[in-house]
Amino acid sequence: MVKFTKRMDLMYKNINLKKQFSIENAINSLKNLSKVKFIESIDIAVNLGINPKKTEQNIRGNVCLPYGTGKNIKFAVFANNQEAITAKKLGIELVGMNDLSMKITKGEKNFDIVISTPEAMDIVSKLGPILGPKGLMPNPKLGTITNNITETIKKIRNGQINFRNDKNGIIHSSIGKINFENMKIKTNLKSLLKILKKYKPLKLKGNYFKKIYISSTMGISIEITKDCMNLIN
Repeated sequence: MVKFTKRMDLMYKNINLKKQFSIENAINSLKNLSKVKFIESIDIAVNLGINPKKTEQNIRGNVCLPYGTGKNIKFAVFANNQEAITAKKLGIELVGMNDLSMKITKGEKNFDIVISTPEAMDIVSKLGPILGPKGLMPNPKLGTITNNITETIKKIRNGQINFRNDKNGIIHSSIGKINFENMKIKTNLKSLLKILKKYKPLKLKGNYFKKIYISSTMGISIEITKDCMNLIN
């Protein structure tokens, strides 16, 4: 029998996981039950009715959250010459070419997003076994292969996030911090759901949005009702 900590036991006693919650009640429940000493992230898991084994049904893209994620994003930028100088002026510490590749190969992990200029991709592609499984490989569709380092970094700092479904057809994303106003969390969620709707495969049959869960970093996942879909209608 699994033994819960007092904090987790309190959550399970106060949340009926067999029922669905309105987005407003779900957010309030997460806030009321947050007892940790740091500001938790608010995360969303959207279970899509896609078949991840079919390439044409895989969902991948980006969206700019109006109120950002509240996170301090750390970058690794593969660039040289003027692009490298630009990245360093923006406060990026991990900037380079072969030297940066060597750092990552040796275990450097202090970054959340990798950006590369097109000419540096010969170097970055060799890091596929390391970056690929973590979803960190630069991709032109996500805007992370670019000659405009400044614009890309500013967009991401201003709330642009990348998303892609996992092997179970679920999109995982952070949509803010637990100290955000409810309105800001809901607006960020609306932006994500709205863009996901646009990515719905044309030949998909059945429900596209199957289930939607919201949670905090150290909290439990709460299923929210489909009325949250009214946000995008």
